Amino acid sequence: MAMTANPEGWRFCVAPMLDWTDTHCRVFHRQLSRRARLYTEMITTPALVHGRRDFLLRHAECEHPVACQLGGSDPAELAQAARWVQAAGYDEVNLNCGCPSERVQKGSFGACLMLEPALVADCFRAMREAVDIDVTIKHRIGVDQCDSYAFVRDFVGTLYEAGCRVFIVHTRSAWLKGLSPKENREVPPLRRDYAHALKKDFPDAVICINGGIETVQTAEELIAAGLDGVMVGRAAYQNPWMLTTVDERLYGDAHEPPTREAVIAAMTDYIEKTAPEHPQCIRGTARHMLGLLNGLAGAKAWRRTLSDPAAYAAFGTHVLEEAYARAGWRTPRMGADRFDDDEY
Repeated sequence: MAMTANPEGWRFCVAPMLDWTDTHCRVFHRQLSRRARLYTEMITTPALVHGRRDFLLRHAECEHPVACQLGGSDPAELAQAARWVQAAGYDEVNLNCGCPSERVQKGSFGACLMLEPALVADCFRAMREAVDIDVTIKHRIGVDQCDSYAFVRDFVGTLYEAGCRVFIVHTRSAWLKGLSPKENREVPPLRRDYAHALKKDFPDAVICINGGIETVQTAEELIAAGLDGVMVGRAAYQNPWMLTTVDERLYGDAHEPPTREAVIAAMTDYIEKTAPEHPQCIRGTARHMLGLLNGLAGAKAWRRTLSDPAAYAAFGTHVLEEAYARAGWRTPRMGADRFDDDEY
């Protein structure tokens, strides 16, 4: 049975990024946008079967809507993993058919799965039958020499026949030999025309485009041209303030945007609540916030403080406020001269 999905749910997504989009990052991004759909890092099914499942699937209530991306190729394992994802409270489970790294290839999943569409269809059906939440596919437009439009059209068509209705399309091919994962994000040419053609051939499917999208304006243009949504990766991570314009410009949600002071206060509260059980969350959270002051006076001092181990030793859960003060700014609750010392 085909799933149904509201296209608005995928209008703006922050991509799953290994070592970046952990729960601390997602809590931070949620302070900037109420509507953006957030994704976990890819979690492999063997890690869930044999590893610290509760830790891997942990997330904060404020993160919703939030999706969990899985890596795997065994239908039964993926079905069980999807059940765990649903039980953990996620809104969506996404299957990775786009990662080109050698480690992922050795596990027989990621982009190499595009060469086995029947297997991917089996995986999708197993997951779809196991859970009630949305099951989606993230994929490339091609693999190595298999990079014609007909190749990706047939891949999507096989999944469509299996019942999938949400496709997140990274519009570069994956070159499995000779390129690093970083080079795979930059070297293969962008073919956004493939995503537009998929939307034309599968009009009732949700087609969310990924790859090389750096501004909200580009997102607006792609949606206006007929695509259902965009997924932004490194641009949203490195310039997170762009997320504060997403709700109004892409969803028509004209609430008062946050201030940086409010974001720092909220993330300080988050650190104070989380640190007693997870002390590493202080640095783990702050590292995702290095770009918060990009383009403002004091941005260098902000980054320098949050990169200094001595600042964490001296100020602990209040390190964000200290960094903000050293950047020449203050939050309302900081007090008159609390962080004025030149040395720690």
